[in-house]
Amino acid sequence: MQYKGLAYRAHNPYWSFSPVSGEGAKLRGGRFNPKGIPALYLSLTTPTALVEYNQGFPHRPQPVTLCAYEIDCDDLLNLEDSDQRDIAGISRAEMACAWELMLAMKQTPPTWLMAERLITAGIAGIIVPSYAKNTPPGGQNIVFWDWDDRPPHQVKLIDDENRLPKNQDS
Repeated sequence: MQYKGLAYRAHNPYWSFSPVSGEGAKLRGGRFNPKGIPALYLSLTTPTALVEYNQGFPHRPQPVTLCAYEIDCDDLLNLEDSDQRDIAGISRAEMACAWELMLAMKQTPPTWLMAERLITAGIAGIIVPSYAKNTPPGGQNIVFWDWDDRPPHQVKLIDDENRLPKNQDS
């Protein structure tokens, strides 16, 4: 499927000089990307982006840089759709797995296995529910494994006035 529209991400201001990097996810891994595979996690609404950033702890909000992105991306799967989940070979329960606990127990999360299969098949990314605590109803994220600043896998930062810092010292 294709997604064309806006997406959002709340960044730690310290790292806001690199708003389209997937390096943090590559280093640590994430729910939908194994360690070693870069991924860019965005949200489809600003409230979801803020909840994701705060990881469900709204009583302790920290400084944030909110960015918007123009998306024009083909080769996506919407895993909210049961037929597309079947293509991905994953269930809702597997997507919602306690992936960090599984890693601590030396188990491979099913979401990592799914990501590896989809990346190999040429899928650029997935639309998934947000699993952060206190997510607004219907909160969704879009996770990219293959992105560029132009189609067919466009994820383009909106910063027309060049407000973001250029490096950590800015």
